[in-house]
Amino acid sequence: MADGHFDYLVIGGGSGGYAAARTAREICGKVGIIDGSDELGGLCILRGCMPSKTLIYSAEVLHLARQGGGFGLEIPQAAADMAALQQRKRRIIGEFADYRRGQLESGRFTLFRNRARFVDPQTVELDDGRRLTADQFMIATGSVVAVPPVPGLAEVPFWTSDEVLDLDFLPRKVIVLGGGVVACELAQFLHRIGSEVVQIQRSPHILTGHPPETADVVAGALSEEGIELFTGTKIHEVDYDGENFRVIFDHDGTRMEVAAPHLLNALGRRPASDKLGLEEAGVETTDGGHIVCDEMQRTSNPRVRACGDVAGPHEIVHVAVMQGELAARDATGRTAAPIDYDALTTVVFTDPQLATAGRTAASLEKAGADFLTASYAFDDHGKSILMNAPHGHVRVSCDPQGRVLGAECVGRDAGELIHAMGVAVSLKADLRDLLKVHWYHPTLSEVWTYPLEELAGRL
Repeated sequence: MADGHFDYLVIGGGSGGYAAARTAREICGKVGIIDGSDELGGLCILRGCMPSKTLIYSAEVLHLARQGGGFGLEIPQAAADMAALQQRKRRIIGEFADYRRGQLESGRFTLFRNRARFVDPQTVELDDGRRLTADQFMIATGSVVAVPPVPGLAEVPFWTSDEVLDLDFLPRKVIVLGGGVVACELAQFLHRIGSEVVQIQRSPHILTGHPPETADVVAGALSEEGIELFTGTKIHEVDYDGENFRVIFDHDGTRMEVAAPHLLNALGRRPASDKLGLEEAGVETTDGGHIVCDEMQRTSNPRVRACGDVAGPHEIVHVAVMQGELAARDATGRTAAPIDYDALTTVVFTDPQLATAGRTAASLEKAGADFLTASYAFDDHGKSILMNAPHGHVRVSCDPQGRVLGAECVGRDAGELIHAMGVAVSLKADLRDLLKVHWYHPTLSEVWTYPLEELAGRL
């Protein structure tokens, strides 16, 4: 017998789960949220987006201070104060976490500080033995750090992003395993605060989900700053002798070995789905553990939907929120449109930043689409030159009629610049209309006018 019944029950109180609960509560009278984490707030606020970007920005300020001579400035000394960095991060993140906790504890929802697993298709059991049923469920449990089958990795006390984001001392040297977004962002952060960094990536390029020509700009900048970056490797062994980690790998046909007191495992994350009793719930998953969903976030169990990292296909916070809202609207009988992933915006917070909106030129070419594309380099653009930010370029792609299909930007503040093209992609704008905009000079944003003008001339 159930200890309670709900109109809508959410497992996971992070960004996606809260968005689903909030949207369901607009219609439903009884909404429950189950969250058994040590602290309320979710991955983004507590251990992901917000703490990492807070620290990355501090490291960027430090980097610019050290480059003061190039701007005609005399800055005798600039160094990281790790205690002060952490104090600032905790203050900022604490404000976000307090706000989210207040939302969850507001009384609009029944909050269970427990872990849960399904025992049948319409019942979950909490870790204190209570059982709950619901008309509709949302699974929003996020993801956890993955430990891929690298020999020896699972047996050594490696760091994850959690430990790096909580560092209160300056590591002398760190080996970073991985070349994805987290690996690249944190490798650059560590190097900029003063650590020696060796980064080892198995694929031929870093940031493999992005166009190689843009990822290579970031790779070049990381190497130029002093990060020892190895790509196209095969890792043979990881071990630890109590003082140093040792990584043995092949690179360009040569067996290599590096050692350091610290090792960051940034080889990816996996969906947090393995302890939810999904088989008992009749919820299908992929071999990698992602919950299989249709375009409305419905699973193979008609009572259950999923959103965010546990569902995919993109492990991005704004996508989790959009999925949660969509799923809750659909579950409560309201009109809802599937998410248009062809308008997806992505950002990597390295320096230079890398960002995309809509379809990349590489994906359009792979699909055999009929399109035009044009690019323009930052090293020929006035504002980026005076900012001493010459790395990178912008690219715009359109269909033969002039409708903007996608854009790419790698360079200073790309994460801010991309949204101009994100709006264009989402609204299916004609690039000739974009040229009617008052693009102010001198700004970084006006760099978009050059590929737009070239495409307009070709049309």
